[in-house]
Amino acid sequence: MLETLVGSRSCEQVLLFISVREEGYPREIARFFAVDYRPIRNQLDRLEIGGILRSRSVGRTRLYSFNPRCPYLTELKSLLVKVMTFCPDDLKEKLVMNRRRPRRRGKPL
Repeated sequence: MLETLVGSRSCEQVLLFISVREEGYPREIARFFAVDYRPIRNQLDRLEIGGILRSRSVGRTRLYSFNPRCPYLTELKSLLVKVMTFCPDDLKEKLVMNRRRPRRRGKPL
């Protein structure tokens, strides 16, 4: 639903992912939405050049997050919060559920 405003579906996905999870890397975002890696990477580069996102290296991984110096960051974040209220419940639940460490050995599912 934000696609018409930002120009592409991949840009909308990147912005929603980073707004909820605070940071992310291209392959993680592509896997989450089950889309190709290249459009996500292109959008991250475009948003970084535009000053909306910033990146930092953690080992061999490039993590992206919102640029705190972006002049309209608060307005953008409030718009993304509003968009999240209209997203399907299963997408919201998946976005909020952020497991980054492995499950303990022998722990039942």
